Amino acid sequence: MKRLGAWAARVGVGFWRACAVAAVCLVVPAVWTGAVALGIWSGAGNPWSWLAPLLLAVVGTLALSRPVCQAVRSLVARWTGTVVTAGYRQAGPVTRMSTGYWWNGFSYERTRRDALMDQRWRVRWRDPANGRDLRFTAIAPFTAGLPAAVPPAALAAAVLGLARPEAAARVGGVLALLVAIGSAPFAWRLLDPVAVRFLRPSAAMELADRVKELAAQRADVTVTQAAEIRRIERDLHDGAQARLVALGLSLATAQKLMDTDPDRARALMREAQAGATASLAELRELVRGIAPPVLSERGLVDAVRALALDVPLDVAVSAPGALRLDPPIESAVYFGVAELLANAAKYAGATKARVTLAPDGNALVVTVEDEGRGGAEVRTGGGLDGLRRRLAVFDGTLEVSSPPGGPTEAIMMVPCESL
Repeated sequence: MKRLGAWAARVGVGFWRACAVAAVCLVVPAVWTGAVALGIWSGAGNPWSWLAPLLLAVVGTLALSRPVCQAVRSLVARWTGTVVTAGYRQAGPVTRMSTGYWWNGFSYERTRRDALMDQRWRVRWRDPANGRDLRFTAIAPFTAGLPAAVPPAALAAAVLGLARPEAAARVGGVLALLVAIGSAPFAWRLLDPVAVRFLRPSAAMELADRVKELAAQRADVTVTQAAEIRRIERDLHDGAQARLVALGLSLATAQKLMDTDPDRARALMREAQAGATASLAELRELVRGIAPPVLSERGLVDAVRALALDVPLDVAVSAPGALRLDPPIESAVYFGVAELLANAAKYAGATKARVTLAPDGNALVVTVEDEGRGGAEVRTGGGLDGLRRRLAVFDGTLEVSSPPGGPTEAIMMVPCESL
């Protein structure tokens, strides 16, 4: 009984999906059919009998090609989990110049509204993806639309046949019903390979997107490096440098007082010794923030375990015994774990956390979990967004799951051929 219910559910879901695929893929041929019907209805003597249907077919195809392709991508992603990248050209920023005009990347306009409208139309109609969408709109009806139309067409034929009193019509209706039921679970499945084959961005479009992505990553790295250099300079100037200057003055004063006031000179030398110790501690802390010695000496796993001992959390670290990566990747992962643990302690109010490092093929997967209050989001310009951009330099990813009330799970994945 349970198996019968599962089969009936498959048939019902398949029939509904087949109807959706047929409706999406055959909407443009329906426009063509309507244009032909309009031409026939107008009559051969009417000069508009061929021009109006042609305009209707052309305008309808151009207007519907992108919505059809977007609907197909949405259906494929929802039903199969396959994400077909759109690859559409994105509009750039609109900037107001010192002359008062607005520059949209193509032309100057008097108002921001005019600049946006002009940019929208130029980007829309100059997009190389338009040709790909038109090609898919012409191919989809015959490769995915017609097979998907078999179950609803067979069901309609079954209803018409069973409604007639003739025996032959009823036999045909039963056969049509069997065709509808048998084809329903499979008729829609051609949409996935057809969409993957014909809706993917071309090699030139993927290359252009990759160039833009690398340019953005390079800009992020440049800004991050400049900010890090300013931080190091500020820490040296305000911390260790000031203490060393004071140390030099104390030693010079002690040298002058050595003969006249030995007790005062010894006191100054003790202060200088304490200042030297404090300066050394600050320099060690600064070096640790740049590249922890344990990271270069003992590797990522031991560095993370040492980090777990310093944060105000009860952290459990799970990792293989030997795991050595390229130094830049180790540094990025180490500081990523450090930032996630700091966020768990500072913002989530967590008391316990767990860090798991595990190789997955030619990639390292790092999972940081805490039982805090949750609600963490990757906001533009925030710390997690910065971490995601730093990982993207190595083609890495960051996924955060943090429902309100917790728990929070952050997964970092970094490809590494050295694993």
